[in-house]
Amino acid sequence: MELQLKFIGFILMGLALVHAIFPKYFQWKQELQSLSLINRQLMYIHTFFIALVVFLMGLLCATSALEMVTTAFGRKISLGLGFFWLCRLLIQFFGYSPALWRGKAFETIVHIVFSLLWTYLSIVFIWIYLG
Repeated sequence: MELQLKFIGFILMGLALVHAIFPKYFQWKQELQSLSLINRQLMYIHTFFIALVVFLMGLLCATSALEMVTTAFGRKISLGLGFFWLCRLLIQFFGYSPALWRGKAFETIVHIVFSLLWTYLSIVFIWIYLG
């Protein structure tokens, strides 16, 4: 299970870094123009902090896999992370409209890949907690 956590750690750190391209990829400069300054800045700042938290989760997994698997505190952290990613999995299906991906090849692939990733993360972290 330690190897799984280290693997997850690198995936999460990479995922966090991908957030850096969001503003350009999603054309936020144009798309968010009609929003008030506070709402525009919230998008950028919250995206930064989401990326930071995901990066730190990855760093924790990559550097403290043994402790997460073998200590009671580590298993409790794993439960929290499992719950976090399970919530993210549910949001994938109930928070986003299928109209965003259905009938679009690239978006459907992204939807499937991230659904599988959120499932994988949820299972591994909850599995660690259950011992």
